[in-house]
Amino acid sequence: MPPKVGVIANPISGRDIRRVIAKANSLQIADRANIVVRLLAGLAACGVEDVVMMPERGGLAGHALRQMAQSAVRGNARFPSVSFIEMPVTGTAADSRIAAKAMSAMDVGAIIVLGGDGTHRAVAAECGATPIAGVSTGTNNAFPEIREPTITGYATGLVASGAVPKEIGLKPNKWLEVRIDGGPAEIALVDVALVSQQNLGARALWRTETFRELYVAFADPQLIGMSAIAGLIEPVGRDERHGLMLRLAPASVAPLVVQAPIAPGLVEPIGVEQWRRLPAGQPIAPDLAAGSIALDGERELTFHSRQNVSIRLVENAFDTIDVAAVMRFAATKGLLRERNKACV
Repeated sequence: MPPKVGVIANPISGRDIRRVIAKANSLQIADRANIVVRLLAGLAACGVEDVVMMPERGGLAGHALRQMAQSAVRGNARFPSVSFIEMPVTGTAADSRIAAKAMSAMDVGAIIVLGGDGTHRAVAAECGATPIAGVSTGTNNAFPEIREPTITGYATGLVASGAVPKEIGLKPNKWLEVRIDGGPAEIALVDVALVSQQNLGARALWRTETFRELYVAFADPQLIGMSAIAGLIEPVGRDERHGLMLRLAPASVAPLVVQAPIAPGLVEPIGVEQWRRLPAGQPIAPDLAAGSIALDGERELTFHSRQNVSIRLVENAFDTIDVAAVMRFAATKGLLRERNKACV
């Protein structure tokens, strides 16, 4: 059966308060559509003929289809056929969750996600055994690696078609699980932050004086966002079998202060009281008695002193396309080259 790939493109990712107080770029719909067209060209080059997309109301798909039609008229590129999942559209993160679950049930070879950390979190929660490939279009993009979308399409197509073995093309990922009073788990792909504010407000984290605890699955000093704080203290790789946990305090009273880029162009002094490694599989009870919990930079939950909160790092939670490994394998094995018969 020819390979089929899913595409979930969030038309409104990266529109939180950090866009106002920081210096992040704002991708317009036409720009997002251009990214979709580029990754579709990469998929087609690797033999993917069928793509199913999440429907949306932002006009992204319409822009992409028009760009594809114009390219076809000019004879510039070849694209897969595109269809859309039949589902209600709410314009919320629920759309990404529903689409991911539907695509997984359709047995697509992979799901390409356009968005920030929040969109990738929504898809990872519902993709099951289906691997995902990330394209960065959000505000804080700690989870999706920044890369030319055409190459992401190439790598995804090579894995979905079976040209690159899964043991080469896929890599397992950690995530963090949060439970309140033993209830359903909420996940974070990068970080869980506890702040002293009990109202969710604008959701995005930016009032640094309220930061109290931070738990990260990985910590890279090259990134921005909450995980950057941990990355500047003790880097932790995506493939390492532990995370990091930090106790934070206002910079004016903390024994250690880190100048951390918590949003694009926004560097703030963050007070750190102490830190230690977070072992996988071991539930941790935070010290903060009441406040709110941010998952990958956005406040999603509140809790009070009579509730029990647990945070646990989970290994091998879901798979992603290892773009670098796939392209290395493809180059080594000559998967994307052929002899010119006219020259033989």
